[in-house]
Amino acid sequence: MDIVDSLNFCVKEKGLHIYAWCLMSNHLHLVGRANDNLSRVIGDFKKFTTKKIVNRIQEEPESRRDWMLYQFKYAAKLDKRIKNYSLWQPTSHPILCDNTEIFEQKIDYTHQNPVRAMIVGNAEDYLFSSARDYAGEKGLVQVEIV
Repeated sequence: MDIVDSLNFCVKEKGLHIYAWCLMSNHLHLVGRANDNLSRVIGDFKKFTTKKIVNRIQEEPESRRDWMLYQFKYAAKLDKRIKNYSLWQPTSHPILCDNTEIFEQKIDYTHQNPVRAMIVGNAEDYLFSSARDYAGEKGLVQVEIV
C-alpha cells in the first residue's frame, strides 16, 4: 500500500488535489492539480515511493529480489539526477485539462484502464482506482469528485 499511502500523504501534506487515479501493475494514472508546483509534488512522490519500495524489496525474502534491484539500479544510471535506484520513468506525460470535455474524458480514461486490461468487468470493481468513489463507495485515496 506504499503508493496509496504516498498519494494520501501528498493530498494531506503537499497540497495535491486528486480528481481521479488508477494504479495498474506497471503504471499510475492521475488526474489532479497541486496548490504549489505539481512537478515538485510528483517528484517528491516518486522519490519517496522508490525508497519505500526498494526497502521493502530488500527486506522481503523475494526470489526475484536481486534481479529487480539490478534493474532499478541500471535504470538509475540512465538518469544523472538519480543516485541509486529508479522505479519510475524520468518524465510524466502531463495533459492540460483546460476544458470540461477534456477533463471528463481523462477521468473516464483513467477509470476504464482496468476494464480495457480485462482485469475487471466494471471500473468500480477495481480496488486501486477512484472509480469506486465515483460509484458512491469509499475508495483508498482521498479524491475530490467533480
